[in-house]
Amino acid sequence: MKIALVTDSTSVLTKKEAEDNNVIVTPIPIIVGNKEYLDGVDITASQLFEMQREGADFPKTSQPAIGEMLTLFDKLHDEGYDAIITITLSSGISGFYETLKNIAHNNPKYGLYTYDSKMTVRLQGYLVLAAAKMIKAGYEPNEIFEHLDKIRDTIDEIFVVDDLKNLSRGGRLSNASAFIGTMLHIKPLLTFQDGKIIAFDKIRSLKRAVAKVENLALERTNELPYRDKLRLFVFHSNDAKQAESIKAFVNDNFAGMPVDVAEFSPVIATHLGEKSIALAWMIDVNQLDFNKNN
Repeated sequence: MKIALVTDSTSVLTKKEAEDNNVIVTPIPIIVGNKEYLDGVDITASQLFEMQREGADFPKTSQPAIGEMLTLFDKLHDEGYDAIITITLSSGISGFYETLKNIAHNNPKYGLYTYDSKMTVRLQGYLVLAAAKMIKAGYEPNEIFEHLDKIRDTIDEIFVVDDLKNLSRGGRLSNASAFIGTMLHIKPLLTFQDGKIIAFDKIRSLKRAVAKVENLALERTNELPYRDKLRLFVFHSNDAKQAESIKAFVNDNFAGMPVDVAEFSPVIATHLGEKSIALAWMIDVNQLDFNKNN
């Protein structure tokens, strides 16, 4: 079976990763005022925050145009692909997954299989890379999804946001009413729960919040049966200094384990706001054997 693989730009795959693994990356639009930008193409998170400091309108995110997706799927179908797998950012923060499900339902000729990562950024990106490995190994789409479910179950992530303004204004926080209007200097801790962003604690001061995140990471990973195969991640919104500090913590407490440090994609930075930080982990897909003969 000839299978195409499509994802969106919030997966933050590098150009080389996409090319080496035959992944088609569809950029997510960001609208500031009357102008549209494309995530990862003509705007960065830092530029986005600078525009806001200069008085630009609050940024909004959209979905890739349905017409553009249909054109892409027509092209892949005409090129002889028997199936198209799409892996999207979480349906809890975007309607893109549901849009693709509708396209699949209305256009069975594409053989379109839609997968909800229930996540975003590099965590989503590694699900995409795992799918690419399985396509090369000869897996069928349903087999790929079964394995992706198991990998996705190993993902955990804790955020600290400087304030909830962006998340609440963008409607991306499912329990916003319980946390909005808290005292000055209170830093909410957030995580993904079934694909939705929820706040689960609030800490006074960023320093204490980061310390709580680090302690929670140790607690949650301590008894994992695959702890020695973890890959860790530090994400930030224009706060490289804080990210490097957390990376040092990871290196000290997860010796020898790979750690990725990266900025949130502009789309995710739009929702989280500046000075947001996250510590995350999942099983390292580079250590998994996808050979079907084993």
